[in-house]
Amino acid sequence: MDKGVQFPSAPIRHRRTTVDGIDTFYREAGPADASVLLLPHGYPASSFVYRNLMAALGDRYRLIAPDLPGFGYSATPSPEDFGYTFDAYAAFLQAFVGALNLNRYVIWLHDYGSQFGFRLAMSAPDRVAGLVIQNGDIYEDAFGPKYGFLKESWENPGPAARRKIAEHVTAAGFESEFRGELLAAVANRISPDLWTLHWSLMSTPARIANLIRLLEDQPSTLGWFAREQAYLREHRPPVLIVWGPHDGYMPEKSARAYLRDLPDAPIHLLGGGHWLLETHLDEVLPLVDGFLARVYAPSVP
Repeated sequence: MDKGVQFPSAPIRHRRTTVDGIDTFYREAGPADASVLLLPHGYPASSFVYRNLMAALGDRYRLIAPDLPGFGYSATPSPEDFGYTFDAYAAFLQAFVGALNLNRYVIWLHDYGSQFGFRLAMSAPDRVAGLVIQNGDIYEDAFGPKYGFLKESWENPGPAARRKIAEHVTAAGFESEFRGELLAAVANRISPDLWTLHWSLMSTPARIANLIRLLEDQPSTLGWFAREQAYLREHRPPVLIVWGPHDGYMPEKSARAYLRDLPDAPIHLLGGGHWLLETHLDEVLPLVDGFLARVYAPSVP
């Protein structure tokens, strides 16, 4: 980290609200009137993964991280009341933003949260101050090898594919999600709290079934990729790309693929993997802080 930049630890507030009838937990840091950084999480995580980022930047920005339905400390509606599909989660994030009356924001795009966040951006482009893209892919030809078992299940759906997916929705599978592909010296920075906490929260029969349903629905995102790429070309939102290349799902080529549509986008390839905030936060912070300062700088008449 730049030794000249200090990131004091700001308090994080833990709140609940009701969104479309769903009891929703979220973390919030920063002044109520500050510029917003919205932090939708991915699989198999929760708002917990943003805790350190929120504490570091919450002295001057308003950071908001919800637990999505069926994750973390939010409620788990029945499948009849909530779809547990990418469409359902994208609609939920839009409803959450509406419930909190957020009118302008930078969106953090990571893992599955990148799909929900992209659709939020596309639904109201004028509200997007910028995008921070961190290991969130929208280029199918740049997928990493870890997508292999998922691709097999997408191409041959059914009970056998569902059983294969279920083998990954386990405590060991969660550990692999957080530590996989990292060099040993980096992997030991990943706290066991991450997979232990999330497995303890997600290991109910209902939540496991919902996770499997969501993983099965991932092919539905492929049809959105071209639209998301077109959004980037047409609207040219300010973008910062910070990426952990040691990622079996989203390696370095997944980051560089964004240059096809945003040739001038800055890319910072750091030494971590999919969960970069757990291993390289000190390197990420000054990059994000500088980006937020630029996109939220007062306009000069």
